[in-house]
Amino acid sequence: MSERERVFLRVEGMTCDGCVTHVTRALEQVPGVISVHVPGWEAGRAEVVATPEVTNEALTRAIEEAGYRGAVEHREPLTRTPANGNGGTYDVVIVGGGSAGFAAAIRAAEEGANVLLVNQGPIGGTCVNVGCVPSKALIRALEAYHRAGECRYEGVHTAPAALHWHRVIAHKDALVETLRQAKYVDVLDAYPQITYLEGQARLVEGPQVEVNGQRYAAAKVILATGARPWAPPIPGLAEAGYLTSTTAMELKTLPRSLIVLGGNAIGLELAQVFARAGVAVTVIELLDRIAPFEDEAISTALADYLAAEGMTLVTGATTQQVTRDAEGYRLHVRLANGEERTFTAEQLLVATGRRPNTETLGLETVGVTLDRRGAIEINEYAQTSHPDIYAAGDCTSLPQFVYVAAHSGTVAAENALLGNHRPLDVALLPRVTFTDPQVAAAGLTETQAREEGYDVKVSVLSLDHVPRALAARDTRGLIKLVADRATDRLLGAHVLAADAGEVIQIAVVAMKANMTVRQLADMLFPYLTLAEGLKLAAQTFEKDVAKLSCCAG
Repeated sequence: MSERERVFLRVEGMTCDGCVTHVTRALEQVPGVISVHVPGWEAGRAEVVATPEVTNEALTRAIEEAGYRGAVEHREPLTRTPANGNGGTYDVVIVGGGSAGFAAAIRAAEEGANVLLVNQGPIGGTCVNVGCVPSKALIRALEAYHRAGECRYEGVHTAPAALHWHRVIAHKDALVETLRQAKYVDVLDAYPQITYLEGQARLVEGPQVEVNGQRYAAAKVILATGARPWAPPIPGLAEAGYLTSTTAMELKTLPRSLIVLGGNAIGLELAQVFARAGVAVTVIELLDRIAPFEDEAISTALADYLAAEGMTLVTGATTQQVTRDAEGYRLHVRLANGEERTFTAEQLLVATGRRPNTETLGLETVGVTLDRRGAIEINEYAQTSHPDIYAAGDCTSLPQFVYVAAHSGTVAAENALLGNHRPLDVALLPRVTFTDPQVAAAGLTETQAREEGYDVKVSVLSLDHVPRALAARDTRGLIKLVADRATDRLLGAHVLAADAGEVIQIAVVAMKANMTVRQLADMLFPYLTLAEGLKLAAQTFEKDVAKLSCCAG
């Protein structure tokens, strides 16, 4: 990173929050200023991160032109990497520079801690580099291409033009680079308490962290090393080679055909991207249905929609062997009924889950316990079996979602520095699979609710009863609500719709508040929104919504 300096200024004349905004905007306009922090008008000061070329006069002049009086009190260099790799002592050493690691580092810095953030590989971790950001960019691009050929509206004629795949990939890569810089690299400039160091970390007694042959002492350590794609031990698979979710999104040329091994979220999202780009796609899933951990009604309906787009879906299939020759891959599969089949394709994408990055951390040296998958075991405070070592994100046994990683990183830092007082809260966790239509869910499925002993009642509303879906000429999908018959309390919500991810949080809030189905049905929802479908689904427990007028309560 280029050199940066932290500049401390005194600001006189601020009398309200509006003044804070004026001073902040004035300083942000000075060329060379990276970030501005004005803690409040009462404080009468400002902190600026800037390049050394920014003069004191330029900063004070900007403040004066905004109508205030300013003076530079002092400047200090903002060093990011320890000079010559010399070790030191830190309040907390965080291993991993992704969502969990950055959330932990920011929270620790807010508490005034001296932080060493160690990262190996691209800064930003999975989400921005090889996960959420690039995959959703491709999903949206191919969604636009696909919809151009649908012609849903009479009198409106659209058609897909040529698809320049290499440009789609380049556009995706540019977005990744922009967000990696803005949300990770540049963010470091706002926190001078964080020292960033690249290298592979290993824990040693102390606890200390060894990086690039140098040891760093730490009062507390937070592990946030993420996860990587995992492939099952299928005979011939390793020798044949295969695409992962990472390398599949790097292809500059589309294959003619593709087998996707794994029919859960990642596999289905990428399968649909390639299918919409004109690739002949076959999805092979070990379990008896795709999206096997969703409510069965959702999985069944989604399978119908994907098959209608030309995808071949094979479920209950055990892959016996993989071979590869000049013409491509051959997967020898045994179906649930005992039938043997062979599937061929030019490329093979393995999307069978992810495994934690914990092997090289030296956890056995310090007594940190792992589960059978190699995930770090933590308690409700994100603390490991070692009292001074905490862990967060995908390297633990927590659900592998970026928002869970960020939440757990924040909780880990807070508890490590302030004592165990804030438990992790991952109850009623919303999840979204970004197929089209999307799958969004929270709470219990019907099967799970019955297994937990509830006397269950359910409602299922097809989207042809939702005015927004009718107006959009897209009634693919359904909304399913699961409730406790005894208390009328909502237990789970499952949505299959074009924008299901924009709806599910309403159901999460309802369940968090222990709302009943009747209370949800009585709420006011804006007309011609997809969210209104939740109200209609709640009404379906007691009424036939087909016999209601628009907006009928």
